[in-house]
Amino acid sequence: MARLNSFFLPPDQWPSAPGDVVSLQGDEARHMLTVLRTQADQTVRLFDGQGNSGLFRVLKAGKKQASLETISLEDAPVSGSNLTLAIGWGKSKRRNYLFEKIVELQAEGVVFWEGVRSQGRLPSEPKETWREKCIQAAKQCGNPYLPSVSVLPDGIIGLIEFSASFDHCYLAWETEAATIPLKPLDLADGRSLVVIGPEGGMDESEAMQLMDAGFKPVTLGNSTLRWETAAAYCLSLAFFAGQEMK
Repeated sequence: MARLNSFFLPPDQWPSAPGDVVSLQGDEARHMLTVLRTQADQTVRLFDGQGNSGLFRVLKAGKKQASLETISLEDAPVSGSNLTLAIGWGKSKRRNYLFEKIVELQAEGVVFWEGVRSQGRLPSEPKETWREKCIQAAKQCGNPYLPSVSVLPDGIIGLIEFSASFDHCYLAWETEAATIPLKPLDLADGRSLVVIGPEGGMDESEAMQLMDAGFKPVTLGNSTLRWETAAAYCLSLAFFAGQEMK
């Protein structure tokens, strides 16, 4: 059977049982009806970004709205990994790549923080386009979970406060002080937070504050990695650990 087209339905609109009728509107409806030209009686997949997904039959396809009947609902699977990345803010054009890989490799989330060497100003709140990139990636890879995406306004102090809810906290730092490599086993149990500096690198004073707060310095190898490569590397380690645990 050919792979079904997938669309995002907000969690507060998620049906409770087969037979329930839901309404798809906005950009998702436009994509379904205008771009993919979905017709009545076709079957599609919907997901809510919180682990729920199911099959739905199109009852009515209008110009800007579609009504769908619930055929079947799938039990929410366990999310892939419990890794959250904390990435120093920068003016990178490669941020969309990050959102794609976070979804594809099933991480818990990402948070942006403003460091001493950050370029540009950190937004006061996550951009709607970031969420949209995550939704598009989830459609492509079939991940029913959307990662949490947030920003920390108070620099390194805010990052330390944010880390309090995690079981393991690591600092990926390009320095002789970091001699122990980050391994899949480090990310296999509990919730893990890995800090990656901005494009200009981690300031030593910030790194010392993190280590004083209990962050463990780790190396990602003997190659100097761009921030998005470092992020993809950490995501891959956590994904591998999650697959092994299953």
